[in-house]
Amino acid sequence: MLDRQKLVYDWNLIGEPGPLTKRRVLLDDETLRDGLQSPTVSDPSIDDKIQVMHLMEDLGIQMLDIGLPGAGPRAYNDSLALATEISQSRLKIRPNCAARTTIQDIDPILDIADKTGVVIDAATFLGSSVIRQYVENWTMDDLMRRTEEAVTHAINRGIPVMYVTEDTTRAFPETIKKLYTTAINCGARHIVLTDTVGHATPAGASALVKFIIENVIKPSGEEIMISWHGHNDRGLSVINSLAAVQAGADVIHGCALGIGERVGNTPMDQVLVNLKLLGLIDHDLIKLKEYCDIVSRACKVTIPPGYPVFGADAFRTATGVHAAAVIKAFKKGETELANTVYSGVPSHLFGLEQIIDVGPMSGKSNVVFWLEKRGIQATEERVRAILNKAKQSDRLLRTEEVLEAIHVTSINEKLGVI
Repeated sequence: MLDRQKLVYDWNLIGEPGPLTKRRVLLDDETLRDGLQSPTVSDPSIDDKIQVMHLMEDLGIQMLDIGLPGAGPRAYNDSLALATEISQSRLKIRPNCAARTTIQDIDPILDIADKTGVVIDAATFLGSSVIRQYVENWTMDDLMRRTEEAVTHAINRGIPVMYVTEDTTRAFPETIKKLYTTAINCGARHIVLTDTVGHATPAGASALVKFIIENVIKPSGEEIMISWHGHNDRGLSVINSLAAVQAGADVIHGCALGIGERVGNTPMDQVLVNLKLLGLIDHDLIKLKEYCDIVSRACKVTIPPGYPVFGADAFRTATGVHAAAVIKAFKKGETELANTVYSGVPSHLFGLEQIIDVGPMSGKSNVVFWLEKRGIQATEERVRAILNKAKQSDRLLRTEEVLEAIHVTSINEKLGVI
């Protein structure tokens, strides 16, 4: 059995005062609503949406956005179907619906909740940055009035409110303090800080969360849940989410494969991987690959080969030195060792395995391992022929090319050429 503490020195722990957080980290999946705002994805069928929702449940995700039912008939019908499935299948996952801070967006949520008997949070959103106010010709009085009217309307009708300020990471402190305080005074018990345009750095995410805790949550005297909703425009969405949690946020929002507007939302799959490796969640994530694959198919979005963990190349190598180390670990009979010696993410935790291929940078051990894994005898002639073919190639050999080299060798052996 691999003793990681004796084999791996973890510099990630140096300088940290302790674990990232001692609280339970909750997750809100936005794949089926905010993720579908990507300009290039397709809106999945309701059957696919239901399948993805069940996988969210299996992965231990606690919340999901089931749509913006005020947007039109299809959005309403899909939101209704998902809420009905939650009720009929007795799923634990708690749904929310997006809504502008208008009564006309909140009433369809109330209607769906009444029809299904499911508690649905109204994720009412409102632009908060001065740049947005300037473009829209909004005044602070407009924002305060809309917040008060929308939140009060929902709460009075038994709909919990998840109050969202858009572009929080570029909004002035006094603006967001007034807006969140107003929403809380009107009954909201869950607030969402959003990095709508992917502006934040980890330091900025941390500073914002701490400001909200000190200047909004504590003075309110209420128990308020804080969500962090990030975008990936600067490639910082995952680390920003972890920084927000470390600063005191309770919930991370994300989408499968990071789909969403422009370059996308925080990738939920990468958040789950990191929470698992940090020891902040302990449930089984074997179905995480299936979750990514189904969203890829249903939304018609390609997973890049180099995508972390779930890309085709994530655990694949043909480099001789690297492959040799992995092979030696396998020969010790320790799968975890083989999955760790040249990988910072143990593939077996996610139902995946190391793949050894053959290419121009491969050595003999690659070829022998490739053949033996497929039950093919690794004769000297076969190994030599495959390696010669690989060295003349400008890429990895496809399976049929390796088999062709074996076939030619077999023919030559029969003819006595070799």
